[in-house]
Amino acid sequence: MRVYNFAAGPSTLPLNVLKKAQEEFLDFSGTGMSVTEISHRDKAYDAIVKDAEKLVRELLNVPDDYCVIFVQGGASTQFAAVPLNLMHSGKADYIVTGNFAKKAWQEGQIYGDAVKIGDSSDKVYTYIPDVDKLNYSENADYVHITSNNTIFGSRYSKFPECKAPIVADMSSEIFSREIDVGKFGVIYAGAQKNLAPAGVTIVIAKRSLIQNPLKICPTMLKWKVQDENGSLYNTPPAFSIYMADLVLNDLKQKGGVKAMQEVNEYKAKLLYDFIDNSSFYTNSVLPEYRSIMNVPFVTGSAELDAKFIAEAKKAGLVSLKGHRLVGGMRASIYNAIPVEGVKALIKFMKKFETENK
Repeated sequence: MRVYNFAAGPSTLPLNVLKKAQEEFLDFSGTGMSVTEISHRDKAYDAIVKDAEKLVRELLNVPDDYCVIFVQGGASTQFAAVPLNLMHSGKADYIVTGNFAKKAWQEGQIYGDAVKIGDSSDKVYTYIPDVDKLNYSENADYVHITSNNTIFGSRYSKFPECKAPIVADMSSEIFSREIDVGKFGVIYAGAQKNLAPAGVTIVIAKRSLIQNPLKICPTMLKWKVQDENGSLYNTPPAFSIYMADLVLNDLKQKGGVKAMQEVNEYKAKLLYDFIDNSSFYTNSVLPEYRSIMNVPFVTGSAELDAKFIAEAKKAGLVSLKGHRLVGGMRASIYNAIPVEGVKALIKFMKKFETENK
């Protein structure tokens, strides 16, 4: 029996995409082979990579002077790739709004002067610093942000506007809301939260910024090299890219990012409205910074939280345990979570509240 999977990543995927992959698994496109067996130099596989890139460009309106590449290592590897490709003067600004933003900043410190110009840890990452009031470094090579906070459930409602290029980790919200790619120097996103199985990371970068990586940058982390080789410099995470292509095609058929944003905002409003009108559950993120992808909540009792998670699982609502840094519960309501799944969660929350007040 299929359950509603609210995991933060690896996360749920569209059911029709999973069925399509199942149908093609033993014989992809008449090759007589699984997509996991085809050489990445084969024309059949090359078509997958090219289609996935085309769809990323189309769905996000990526400008022509930007590259779109598929790389390995997850977003965490890009914490190092960012300074190795961009930190030419030895200085960059970082806004720390959660655990992964903090890790990116710490990685940046290895390669140069990573200046923390904003930090919301004073209130347990429940808000985003006012980007208009930050002291941006005059000679920074870039400003790094994490646009959506997977663990603590916050997101940028407004992006920085400054002299240096903006580099954004969008792992947990890519394709969930419309963005102006042209306002960013680089966007990267691990696919396992909102796009595909773990294994592939999308990097969208303005080509003029990536022509001179640092000399110490490993070849595998040079975005320029990956771009020049069409994401096929070495054997890529083939199955993850194939699944991403299926999900991107599915997203296009559903009306694209604009249509998905409308659904996501509706789902999030349903859940937040219920929590806000409840005397039993609470969410501590300031409303203007609330994520529409990751919704943490607590009952105020660790014992009741544990009971909630256990009973929800029995009801077919799984992976609701909050991150160890936060505790409580967290519902990750990514693109693939249907409205019915959110309504089922709210129905269970009502029942649990009635029975445990």
